[in-house]
Amino acid sequence: MKFKILALALVASILSSCSYKFSGASTTGLKTVVVRLFENNAPLVVPTLSNQMTEALKTRIRTQTKLIIATTGESDASFEGRITGYDIKPVALQNSATPTSGANRLTITVSVKYKNNVKEHEKESFEESFTRYFDFPINGAPIQSLLPGAIENINKQLTEDIFNRAFAQW
Repeated sequence: MKFKILALALVASILSSCSYKFSGASTTGLKTVVVRLFENNAPLVVPTLSNQMTEALKTRIRTQTKLIIATTGESDASFEGRITGYDIKPVALQNSATPTSGANRLTITVSVKYKNNVKEHEKESFEESFTRYFDFPINGAPIQSLLPGAIENINKQLTEDIFNRAFAQW
């Protein structure tokens, strides 16, 4: 008798339970993608930023999809972009008598063109700008020593935004 009640309770809980599926990236129908080098057209140019941004996007695609990153030729999808903004500004003043910055904000803006070459694919092509910033305290350290970590943080955020816009099912 106990077994029948337990079995009935188990079946009832299975049938009445809700399930959610976060499908994440949808690359159905896509096999290859080209990621062209992001040009650096910002007024303030960091020589390595173009390559860092491009490689960060490629890495995200490699680790989160089964897409093959092609170097040239025909592909199912392609990314191309430009770094249009790179700016560092103080955001936290420590002393009102002699204003000194306690923190700086690095802001990077990229303009991205995503082209989906697969007809009737669920994700459409787009051309859009993405902006992210990162605040970092100075704490007596030279700003040049803090910038690589700030750039890496922003690149992670930007590539997540671009990846989600191109492939996520939200």
